Amino acid sequence: MSEETADEGPGPEWQGWREAAQEALYGPEGFYRRQGPEGPAGHFRTSVHASPLYAAAVARLLARIDTALDRPAELAFVDMATGRGELAAGVLAALPGELASRTRAYAVEIAGRPEGLDPRVTWLTEPPEGVTGLLFANEWLDNVPVDVAETDAAGVRRRVLVRRDGTERLGEPVTGPEAEWLERWWPLPEDENPRAREGLRAEIGLPRDAAWASALASLGRGLAVAVDYAHTRDARPPFGTLTGFRAGRETRPVPDGARDLTAHVALDACAGPGARLLPQREALRALDVTGARPPLALATTDPAAYVRALASAGEAAELTAPGGLGDFGWLLQPVGIADVPL
Repeated sequence: MSEETADEGPGPEWQGWREAAQEALYGPEGFYRRQGPEGPAGHFRTSVHASPLYAAAVARLLARIDTALDRPAELAFVDMATGRGELAAGVLAALPGELASRTRAYAVEIAGRPEGLDPRVTWLTEPPEGVTGLLFANEWLDNVPVDVAETDAAGVRRRVLVRRDGTERLGEPVTGPEAEWLERWWPLPEDENPRAREGLRAEIGLPRDAAWASALASLGRGLAVAVDYAHTRDARPPFGTLTGFRAGRETRPVPDGARDLTAHVALDACAGPGARLLPQREALRALDVTGARPPLALATTDPAAYVRALASAGEAAELTAPGGLGDFGWLLQPVGIADVPL
């Protein structure tokens, strides 16, 4: 934290993290508007990029939803924050022929449509309204900008202000709905000494709750899934999680438009009635991604098949690994159906 004090006034160059990140990520010169041909994958690696097994698992989930919906004439797959459409195209490629013919895939992204994307994928800047099927948000909510609060020496939670170069200082106390959200979802630890709380940070997830509610409202019937870096009320990180990524490396968070800005998601705050929260390893195992090694006998009878199966097992192990991608949170929210088909 900078040594500058809050009573100097914020000045025109000081902003809350939500406003600064919104401009840095989505403004005219923002990170997500000026990507090269490789898109966000040139800066960070998601489960979609780790293995085609991920898209195949999502395709199996879509097939289960199709059954739960009694096989509608048209089934939608909505890929939120699609990047370059990798997941939407992968899901279509993994679907069996009859189901693929009934599925309409939508890729939702603020950047322009990339060249060479499967022509069956419809490119949109907002999710379609009233569709029936699966809305899937892989690492979307962590890029919905939020303000950051930090506790001062008196035990008061104040908004963190930031400049374009990443310098921070404390601003005004957090009040109103944001303070209520913190009290409910990210409360301070119980301690009579305010000094013990000094420096504790939290990301105020209210904009993410609203973004997720809006996405849910666009789905007529089916299942909505958010997959992200996540934490829950009983284990919030004491100093927050705001960070940056650039060219494949984690960096200091700086709202300069040259890097991704991300913070883990309080998925339990987003969840509505009937929702389930699972770690990715459990969700993928339920969708038949296990990481089991092939039998050694296959190496003798069919060496090429053994090598392929071994490579697949390695990719599955990465997707489900504790301490890695397997720790991602899955929020599964049914909309107009009785239960989560998982």
